[in-house]
Amino acid sequence: MSRVYNFSPGPSMLPEEVLRQCADEMLDYNGTGMSVVEMSHRSKPFEEIIFGAEALLREIMGIPANYKVLFLQGGASTQFAMVPMNLMVTGKADYIVTGSFAKKAYDEAKKFGTPSVAASSKEKNHTYIPRQGELNLDPAADYAHICHNNTIYGTKYDYIPDTGDVLLVSDMSSCILSEPVDVSKFGLIYAGAQKNIAPAGLTVVIVREDLIGRAGEKVPTMMNYKTFADERSLYNTPPCFSIHVCKLVMEWVKKQGGLTAMKKRNQQKAGLLYDYLDKSAMFTPCVRPDSRSMMNVTYVMKDEEAAERFCKEAAKVGLATLKGHRSVGGIRANLYNAMPVEGVQALVDFMGDFEKKNS
Repeated sequence: MSRVYNFSPGPSMLPEEVLRQCADEMLDYNGTGMSVVEMSHRSKPFEEIIFGAEALLREIMGIPANYKVLFLQGGASTQFAMVPMNLMVTGKADYIVTGSFAKKAYDEAKKFGTPSVAASSKEKNHTYIPRQGELNLDPAADYAHICHNNTIYGTKYDYIPDTGDVLLVSDMSSCILSEPVDVSKFGLIYAGAQKNIAPAGLTVVIVREDLIGRAGEKVPTMMNYKTFADERSLYNTPPCFSIHVCKLVMEWVKKQGGLTAMKKRNQQKAGLLYDYLDKSAMFTPCVRPDSRSMMNVTYVMKDEEAAERFCKEAAKVGLATLKGHRSVGGIRANLYNAMPVEGVQALVDFMGDFEKKNS
């Protein structure tokens, strides 16, 4: 079977050349006579992989020297607990709730203090991002938390909230590496890898050094950022293969021209689809124009049955995994970095044909 255009929300499409390199190295990585999946994480070859991945991520994202890069496990969902366990010193924090994962992060934080909802888009089914003037921020909060890009609803911040002297924490799982970002504007950034970085199993945390060591004595060793910062992510066995793929993806991103080039290509891909949606009589985009994600494009049809039929017919021609999240339905095209422009054009062409045949 030939490769399909995989519009999955995650685990998602990886660059084909990265997959081919992984396949070529599966039995023998770099002359070691063994695979990365069976290699000791204490070995010199693996240290070269993990430290190389960190160096490339620092270079590509422009991460300042006073930030630590941690390669962790547990997915972004574990960070919903680790953030308050490490940063909620007074018990106060602000959460801007713009979707399911932002809500889960807020609910988890309630186990460790008394966080507040500084703003929410729930009343309009999370179809927009609250603007700066709508944020009710507490200057005494330990941090303010946002979900930078909402995978399920297809929204994204087109600005960085001004939180004054309060630390800004961002879940960037579904938009990291899609465009340049000023890391210095954030106290901590975290991201599950399975969208734009690597296979599932790896979580990247970028944290300012002065924020490490705030966790209380009762915080478990494996939930303390200091544990991993002190050991350069090698306190215990890390997700070795995912880190290896991470390094290969970083090399691929650099080869494409870095994050400026990625943004240009992602804008082109998203523009193709949104332009069609805004003119279509059959497909309706869900998100307000000023809040639209480049990575996750959500849209609906007149009824769920029609959307179901559309997704099934699309899959038959190699346009896979277009069904919307089970909680909202509809259609969702996930356009992560590895999705080529040709894949989005194929989707738009299919939508045009489908609309003509069913009008």
